[in-house]
Amino acid sequence: MAFDTTGFEQADSGRYVPISEHGLIGDLRTAALVGTNGTIDWYCCPRFDAPSVFGSILDADRGGSFELAAEVPTRTRQFYFPDTNVLITRFFAADGVAEIQDFMPVVDESREAARHRLIRRVVCVRGALPFRARIAPRFGYGTEKHTVHVEGHTAVFRSPSLTLALTATAPLEAQGPDVWSHFKLLEGESHVFALDRLVDDVPPRACPRAEAQEQADATVRFWRHWLAGSRYHGRWREMVNRSALVLKLLTYAPTGAIVAAPTTSLPEQIGGGRNWDYRYVWVRDAAFCVYAMLRLGFTSEAEAFMGFISERGILRGTGETGPLQIMYGIDGRTELPERELPHLEGYLGSAPVRVGNAATGQLQLDIYGALIDSIYLYDKWGQPISSDRWDEVGAVVDWLCENWDQPDEGVWETRAGRRNFVYSRLMCWVALERAMRMANRRGLPADLTRWRESRDAIYRQIMRRGWSAEREAFVQGLDGDVLDASLLMMPMAKFISPIDPKWLSTLDALTADLVSDSLVYRYDPAVSPDGLRGPEGTFSICSFWYVEALARAGRLEEARLAFEKMLTYANHLGLFAEEIGPTGEQLGNFPQAFTHLSLISAAFNLDRALG
Repeated sequence: MAFDTTGFEQADSGRYVPISEHGLIGDLRTAALVGTNGTIDWYCCPRFDAPSVFGSILDADRGGSFELAAEVPTRTRQFYFPDTNVLITRFFAADGVAEIQDFMPVVDESREAARHRLIRRVVCVRGALPFRARIAPRFGYGTEKHTVHVEGHTAVFRSPSLTLALTATAPLEAQGPDVWSHFKLLEGESHVFALDRLVDDVPPRACPRAEAQEQADATVRFWRHWLAGSRYHGRWREMVNRSALVLKLLTYAPTGAIVAAPTTSLPEQIGGGRNWDYRYVWVRDAAFCVYAMLRLGFTSEAEAFMGFISERGILRGTGETGPLQIMYGIDGRTELPERELPHLEGYLGSAPVRVGNAATGQLQLDIYGALIDSIYLYDKWGQPISSDRWDEVGAVVDWLCENWDQPDEGVWETRAGRRNFVYSRLMCWVALERAMRMANRRGLPADLTRWRESRDAIYRQIMRRGWSAEREAFVQGLDGDVLDASLLMMPMAKFISPIDPKWLSTLDALTADLVSDSLVYRYDPAVSPDGLRGPEGTFSICSFWYVEALARAGRLEEARLAFEKMLTYANHLGLFAEEIGPTGEQLGNFPQAFTHLSLISAAFNLDRALG
């Protein structure tokens, strides 16, 4: 029998776990968010950008979820199995203690990888506890009907676009469109739930306790073996390791793509409209990730992303806005049409829920600097780029010589029309300067005279028109007086000395206008309208850029204090969203690659400055 679940209500309608009260698991193809209450309330299958199966984080009534919790009052704590992405949620009750071990095995063999197996292992470690499970998928973002068939310890959910099989060692019972399980565990006992995607050559497969233990051990070994490749051994090793593990989880193994975040439409302001789909490859974000990974010694991830750029012909693009789009699908596709899902209310009622992203068509010139800088670093720290790649880089730089001096939408993807952003000019300078370095270091053919003329013209324009004598600072737009935290990148990009008087004056101005304690706002929308309604929180990548700018300026005590304060805003697992709200709450898509890569960079450079 088919069930129409588009309006099906859950018992605790309207109850949302805070964004920060989640952990992330994944298999390098997709990911799931697990709340501290034991509920999986975000999961897309079979890949990051597929429609959600569990989406109750965006609509508690219609989104769907996989609940698993004790049936008695409990306190819960959540942590990662050390140095892995195996998540453990513990339940403490009057009569016992139990834990859920959540993980997705990482497998290379394509047939088994196609399962995207998600394992939930419940173990009672003290006393006795009664448990309940409710598996309530809502396919196609809650728009598709599905059937459910239970036979023994297997339940099969079928929708027009996707079929999932749940196998369990506990008893299962169908109730309407959902499957329930009630059981009691005594000390030392366990039950296993495994959720698999079914396709023609991937039949249902049970997951007995012994196999679940074997797959848990194998998953622990995988993550620990990968993390052992890190060469960071500084003061903040635990936080840097966690950030590296997050960035690895956000990679799409089949293509080498890196998504900006695994979620869509988590709001930058509760009740506001700044809700975007981040499950795609931003050239800027991914290029910065390459920098962070190379810093830590993970060259294979950088090589995989360079493969994504090469195999999908990214540098050979011929779009209306230039060779590069600002973002791509994880398979390299260029069309990412944006639409709203009006049947979903959004996290805490923060509509609209969007899928796709209309910013694809924007012109953001800064991406050229980010990408060519990452190619330069890969050529330096990884493998020398091929002659074909150099030809592509040269063609892109030649295009940039003709097009750097034009307005664009800028790094923050404003929707109020194009403007002459100083940061965009800065990163065009980076693109030209890094390309010239590569050409000179390796003796590669290049029109160095032309490139140098364009590079120097950008420098002179920024110094003349990007500097406000009235503000005594570099500013957001040419001939303007509005401050922008993106300019914290100026010394990091090696455009200006970190102790240059003009830069130190800019740093003081940014501190006075945009810094709140250790937290940094991108800009003030009241004086720099961005075409969107409502305010937003502080932007965490800017907060870590601020730490790095302080450290480079020699203000080490300030830098270290600001960094330590920023770490207090991480969630219980060391994860960050995109922004921090007025009372310290996490806002925006979660977890955010931008934030974690900037944490790595700040820690690395602050360690080096402290000695």
